[in-house]
Amino acid sequence: MQQQHRIIVLGAGYSGAIAAGRLAKRLRREDVAITLVNAEPDFVERVRMHQLATGQELAPRPFGEMFAGTGVALKYAKVTAVDPDRKHVTVVDADADGAEELPYDTLVYALGSGWNSQGVPGTAEHAHEIAGRPGALRLRERLAGLDAGQQVLVIGGGLTGLEAATEFAEARPDLDIALAVRGGLGDTLSPKGRGHLRKVFGKLGITVHEHTAVTEVTPDHVTTADGTPIPAAVTVWTAGFAVHPIAQATALEVSDTGQIVVDATMRSLSHPDVYAIGDAALVAGPGDKPLRMSCASGVPTAWQAADAIAARLTGTKLPKTPLRYFNQCISLGRKEGLIQYVTADDRSVSTALTGRLAAVYKELVCKGAAWGVAHPTLGVPSRRRPVVRPEQQPQAPVIANAEA
Repeated sequence: MQQQHRIIVLGAGYSGAIAAGRLAKRLRREDVAITLVNAEPDFVERVRMHQLATGQELAPRPFGEMFAGTGVALKYAKVTAVDPDRKHVTVVDADADGAEELPYDTLVYALGSGWNSQGVPGTAEHAHEIAGRPGALRLRERLAGLDAGQQVLVIGGGLTGLEAATEFAEARPDLDIALAVRGGLGDTLSPKGRGHLRKVFGKLGITVHEHTAVTEVTPDHVTTADGTPIPAAVTVWTAGFAVHPIAQATALEVSDTGQIVVDATMRSLSHPDVYAIGDAALVAGPGDKPLRMSCASGVPTAWQAADAIAARLTGTKLPKTPLRYFNQCISLGRKEGLIQYVTADDRSVSTALTGRLAAVYKELVCKGAAWGVAHPTLGVPSRRRPVVRPEQQPQAPVIANAEA
């Protein structure tokens, strides 16, 4: 009896969970053994962490229910090492003694990213982050203990910072909410998008410190590049993401950011048995511009990797998933939103959807992403084909050297 091809997926965020489910739909259970490794037993809607921080309850999404009947085995453990040369992953299970090695034939690396302190002094000790559930819950407790009039300062003018500042201001109008950005407020948006953003910020009473670089964080204030202090009972740091550090400690080829360098099928350039997806991968989008770390990038890379793995294992034609952007969806509290339409390489165009309709649009996008994770095999055409073993692969003809 032939041994099953062992596929291990590391990380069950949007990209990892979707990839595992799609692989289960594409491949026959008798041919492959798919294991999804994740430290927590339920799915975290990362795009809603600012909501969690304000005290809103999020629906639980246990992986055991999501993957019931799919054939995907679940391993709740923390990944501590990856050895792509020996083709082993080391994990530590909270319920087991010591570390365990998991061998694989194909690895899907989807460990994602966390917050990035940018090396600013005091950030790790004094700032809060909402890149994951533990950080959001700590911030939730801290915000709940603030008295009226106390200052909350959000650092970072990206989508996470904009969503956090507006969510806090709407949920806690008694607090003094401020946002510090390196450039102008919404300076990558279209004129219509920037105008709507400023209108919402004004309506919510959010103070904006534009062209402000923070150089130090303390328990009760931050210091800017020109030495100006900005008071803050709570500082929330949203200035970018940093990938999980494990890949950088391996023999895998990685970029300066620690992302695994992959080809158009999400396959590692240095180790063809490894695929990287989501924030963990350095993926070239339209115009060879790297895709930004986001759910919008992670989901199509998961589709591409899963379909490419299935195609290679079954000896069928490699598919190609378009890797391009259509819009940037920004929630501005529960009642306002901004949908900025963009070019394929993520540059803003003049068209933007604003107001209540945009808020509904963004909510549908969030629900749709969560639905795709919660129903990992629904909506995926069933094209299960038998795995072609190496000895069954057609051999290329030997061409004699015709040179004289």
